[in-house]
Amino acid sequence: MTTTDSSTTARIPRGKRRLGDVVFANGARGSGVLILAILAGVAAFLIGQSYDSLSANTANFFTTSEWAANVREEPAFGVAALAFGTILAAAIALLVATPVAIGIALFIVYYAPRRLAAVLGYVVDLLAAIPSVVYGLWGIGWLVGQLGPFYLLLERYLGWIPLFAGPVSTTGRTMLTVGLVLAVMILPIITAMTRDVFQQVPQAHREAALALGATRWEMIRMAVLPFGRPGIIGGAMLGLGRALGETMAVAMILSPSLVVSWALLQSGNQTIAAHIALQYPEATGYGVSALIAAGLVLFAITLVVNMVARFVVARRKEFS
Repeated sequence: MTTTDSSTTARIPRGKRRLGDVVFANGARGSGVLILAILAGVAAFLIGQSYDSLSANTANFFTTSEWAANVREEPAFGVAALAFGTILAAAIALLVATPVAIGIALFIVYYAPRRLAAVLGYVVDLLAAIPSVVYGLWGIGWLVGQLGPFYLLLERYLGWIPLFAGPVSTTGRTMLTVGLVLAVMILPIITAMTRDVFQQVPQAHREAALALGATRWEMIRMAVLPFGRPGIIGGAMLGLGRALGETMAVAMILSPSLVVSWALLQSGNQTIAAHIALQYPEATGYGVSALIAAGLVLFAITLVVNMVARFVVARRKEFS
């Protein structure tokens, strides 16, 4: 009887659907269209507002590092150094945070007692609620002082690697410090998504691995990690998007410098978001439009990162 009723309901003509179904369907459709319209509106605003400075710019916007956009006569500016600093800081944060997040998620789901797992899960979620300015204060007020001896050791034993070449900054306000702070900031995002995916691993997969004589780590390696790979990648890309757009923490810690340098222990480099935050209050004329053009580049980078994450997760959808 239930099957007959369900099939009959499914064949109800569109004109005879209940009012609630119609309202919900149209509301969901309108929400989807609205988010696309907002995204298109933001892109149109950035393109329109940056056109004046880009058309008057006398330098190659994507390969030039200097920034003299406030000059009305032949302004020359580029986003190369800013884009490099943005990607470098986000990459450091991602490389540091992802393994730690996976370890925390595995411990919460498969190793920690239930009460301890609940507390740790709450603490991880609480990290995501801390304002970025607090992370900036923590980084510049405590972390930079603690990392000084560690940086000296890196230079002494790994200075032959360009990334750790000296001289070490005496202030500690370096790209590596910023990357570590950003890693702490994106850690709860990656951990939360990874933890949820690990909790959804079918119990039959885990029990089959254990029944074949696998240890707990072998079970995780053979059953849990392959299943959770899409969630790990998706969480990492979401965290990367957060790191790319972080403003206050970077602006408070990093010394402003428009250079392209791989030396992580030296003061230098700057990110797009931090540069906009520091320069916008004093910008005039072409300077405002130029900063919006830099924001357009950041918008494009973030959009590409999230599209790639969506594509990767969709390709491995069969595991879920």
